[in-house]
Amino acid sequence: MKFFQIAKRTVLFLVVNFLVMFTLVIILQLFGVQQRLRMDNGNYDTLLIFCCVLGMGGAFISLLLSRFMAKLLQGVQVVNPSSTDREEQWLVQTIYHLARSAGLSAMPEVGIYPSPEINAFATGPSESQALVAVSSGLLRTMRPEEIEGVLGHEITHIANGDMVTLTLIQGVVNTIAMFLGWVLALMLSQNSRNDGRRGGGSWFMQYMMQQLFQSVFMVLGFLVVAKFSRWREFRADAGGARLAGRDHMLSALRRLKVIHEEGADHAGPPNPSLQALQISGKSGGFLALLATHPPIEDRIARLERPVIG
Repeated sequence: MKFFQIAKRTVLFLVVNFLVMFTLVIILQLFGVQQRLRMDNGNYDTLLIFCCVLGMGGAFISLLLSRFMAKLLQGVQVVNPSSTDREEQWLVQTIYHLARSAGLSAMPEVGIYPSPEINAFATGPSESQALVAVSSGLLRTMRPEEIEGVLGHEITHIANGDMVTLTLIQGVVNTIAMFLGWVLALMLSQNSRNDGRRGGGSWFMQYMMQQLFQSVFMVLGFLVVAKFSRWREFRADAGGARLAGRDHMLSALRRLKVIHEEGADHAGPPNPSLQALQISGKSGGFLALLATHPPIEDRIARLERPVIG
């Protein structure tokens, strides 16, 4: 389960996107679409259009499923806005206040999921179908002003339309990865036929090569997705500071930093709750390129910069 505990907003979307893409490719294989896309004359226009439709379609299907999958995989229990529980009522009213301050057209669903990890996330295909969920561990561990900073961060993700932008970027990555994977596989298959290497397994080998090349390009494309994700986290921190107050946002980040440092003093594997917020991420090297969240120190330093003008 640690895989799903790392940067849930981005990872969950990518996992669903991969599963949707894989399913669509299998279905199209069963209907013999790949055989009809043999571009022996070098005209790849039809193939490019096909990959664009499939790549963008897979990304947007993932977006439409994002809220449902988050509830299913995280066990999120939606809070009734009329709940008489003091903690739940405070959470709902705080999120609604932040949402109104951000100018959202509709109030998001509010959810709590049982987990010791310190985490919160926002997801959904649009402002009117958004979900903000927090873990029970976060509610137990952080002070109200710190939670407000975290919630302001999540509301900013919704206000900025980050999930839609991520979907568009992922759709482009899907399209390029599929197109280049198919082109390379077709070129190698044609070279094999020109060399006289035919056989009953040629179609299967072409399919396997296409999947291999596509996977490689998808991994490379993830570098672009991760770069955007890190940038949007800085923007969400700035938005959280505007909505909840700069001191509250900084207090939340510093609190997370303290929790991380206390956890690092103990032997054993990293605390999954710290991995979930990516606050133990590398600040340099190749692993930093794969991180979906910036290091906590960089986020604090960015917010501590004096505001000019």
